[in-house]
Amino acid sequence: MEYDYSFKENVKIYDTDAQGIVHYSGYYRFFTDAMQEFINSKGYSFPIIDENRWVVVLESNAKYVKSARMGDTLNTLLKVSLISKKILRFDFDIMRNEEQICQGYILHICIDKNSWKSTELPQDFIDRLVKKV
Repeated sequence: MEYDYSFKENVKIYDTDAQGIVHYSGYYRFFTDAMQEFINSKGYSFPIIDENRWVVVLESNAKYVKSARMGDTLNTLLKVSLISKKILRFDFDIMRNEEQICQGYILHICIDKNSWKSTELPQDFIDRLVKKV
């Protein structure tokens, strides 16, 4: 798979359980950090798209393949796998060196912040996300 973004960071103590192993919920931090950095690199703030539109999580999934430990350097690989007028899906592979640790996805929907009803993503936002730099 060709990825759209790669983000490296170290496992922190707050990502782990008492044994120093990444807690299952900790992998979502790696997903979110990669997603936020990717969208920031495109000139947008995340999850606030503009003064009236936010993106919120509709569905998420993570499959845990191997354990990671405090101090490990993990590389979160991100792929924009679906982008439509209202929906945005990011797929992730978290790697330690060449070894897959976790894979998953997060599906978002764009909403109007005042009504909390779905609305369209701005076309400029869509264009920037799919543009290869």
